[in-house]
Amino acid sequence: MCYTIYMKQTLQKIKAARRIVVKVGTSTLTHENGGTNLRLLSRLSHVLSDLRGAGKEVVLVTSGAMGVGVGKLGLNERPKDTPTRQAAAAVGQCVLMTMYDRMFWESGQLVAQLLLTKHDTEKPESRRNLQNAFERLLALGVVPIVNENDSVAVEELEGKFGDNDKLSAIAARLIDADLLILMTDTEGLFVSNPRENSDAQVIPFVPRVTDEVLGLANGKGSPRGTGGMITKLLAAQLATKADIPTVIMNGSAPERLYDLLGGNAIGTLFGTLE
Repeated sequence: MCYTIYMKQTLQKIKAARRIVVKVGTSTLTHENGGTNLRLLSRLSHVLSDLRGAGKEVVLVTSGAMGVGVGKLGLNERPKDTPTRQAAAAVGQCVLMTMYDRMFWESGQLVAQLLLTKHDTEKPESRRNLQNAFERLLALGVVPIVNENDSVAVEELEGKFGDNDKLSAIAARLIDADLLILMTDTEGLFVSNPRENSDAQVIPFVPRVTDEVLGLANGKGSPRGTGGMITKLLAAQLATKADIPTVIMNGSAPERLYDLLGGNAIGTLFGTLE
């Protein structure tokens, strides 16, 4: 199939999407100094509330608990030992949800918190219970806000997803979403590392996530986050294999979601071509 035609078909699927998972990363939610970007948080909450009001079903997968907790506890850097990481995540999650609740409430939108571990999505009974919870919350007009339960799911317990990019793709598959949007601090997938090559161009459309595409990922990403482009590409691969188009876009302007859902190409689109 012609590249241009397939891209247009993917844009049509995105425009028609009703059930949407939006993932926002720590680098988007925080300033360079690690402080919470309250203005961005407010704008994102307003846009997602507006989309919900327009009839979209929205699930927000959020990072940031660890980063917020580090700041709240007055730590100079992300802790390296597991107990302190657990403590920072617990403190940060409380603060993060308080901010989300207040900012969504200002737009008249109810939210709910769902903290997950890998086991929650793998064990058949807990998976069904989780699906039921999502379905009822969405039916009630609530925006579920999802994060990994970092205070419980530590590496030693083998309960971690590894990153929230992967968690967002798993959540999208779990609820049979129509679209996955990964919001980050870059414009999308570039042909080369934009931090090293100022002339690097964004790739507007990827029909299928291949090994060659995965090879374009370079570097860990923002020092405030835990992933990078490779985790987003792996999430896109996981989602598109389940016929869920995926978009990687810059999260600094949440209002661009309107353009994307209006059928315009934003960031990098990933099709579901097999």
